[in-house]
Amino acid sequence: MAGKFKECLMLCCSRKPLQGEDHSNMAKDSYEDAIAGLKKLLSEKGELEVFAAAKINQLTAELEATADKPFNPVEKIKTGFAHFKKEKFEKNPALYGELAKGQSPKFLVFACSDSRVCPSHILDFQPGEAFIVRNIANMVPPYDQTKYSGVGAAIEYAVLHLKVENIVVIGHSCCGGIKGLMSIPDDGTTASDFIENWVKICLPAKAKVKAECGGLDFTEQCTNLEKEAVNISLGNLLTYPFVKEGAAKKTLSLKGGHYDFVKGSFELWSLDFGLSPSVFL
Repeated sequence: MAGKFKECLMLCCSRKPLQGEDHSNMAKDSYEDAIAGLKKLLSEKGELEVFAAAKINQLTAELEATADKPFNPVEKIKTGFAHFKKEKFEKNPALYGELAKGQSPKFLVFACSDSRVCPSHILDFQPGEAFIVRNIANMVPPYDQTKYSGVGAAIEYAVLHLKVENIVVIGHSCCGGIKGLMSIPDDGTTASDFIENWVKICLPAKAKVKAECGGLDFTEQCTNLEKEAVNISLGNLLTYPFVKEGAAKKTLSLKGGHYDFVKGSFELWSLDFGLSPSVFL
């Protein structure tokens, strides 16, 4: 009997967390699965009740101890890289061998720093496919050799040296930077050292949304501003001479996008002296 119980217990507890799965939730799921399996066994083999109760208590204590362990950032980095090296780097020697020689991405992507909207994850970019710039609210400032030289350097390098063929600016749902922009008082006063001055890049978008969508509630206005701010960034890209030249020669395509992680949808539109929307799943 004990052997049969042990076999059931092993089956109940054998599920391991998938890559990226939350271990605390995993512990809860494993616990619930184990208890369900043990209850089923008890209903069939009542004489194991005492033995099983002891094992249930032991299992519960072990799982609770695992769930209560503090987050270890070093361990997360170590295990994350170990997984990457084993499952990706070592399984794709040809790809990483070519990347060691240089890069030739097709895309320059502007995306938000928000942890929920990694463009490589959303659009399945592989290493070497996209040169990515991430900042608060995925904004592109206008050409300025001193004030915004960091962004300018990234655009210049991508366009003139890497010869990217597509620039995509991707906004997203529930954007904190956009909410911050929408919340700036009309007198322009700021309460932060950097954030509000940065998002003011898209003040023209805010003005347009307030004028056209003033009757909507704050959340709906923010949703509209998430997309309109992308349009301002697309316009700002054309203030960079090398971007404007590439767009005019049609060697460079400019696109705007909006990722709604609540609905699981992605909208893409092109800049062709007018905005041509098309909706993707």
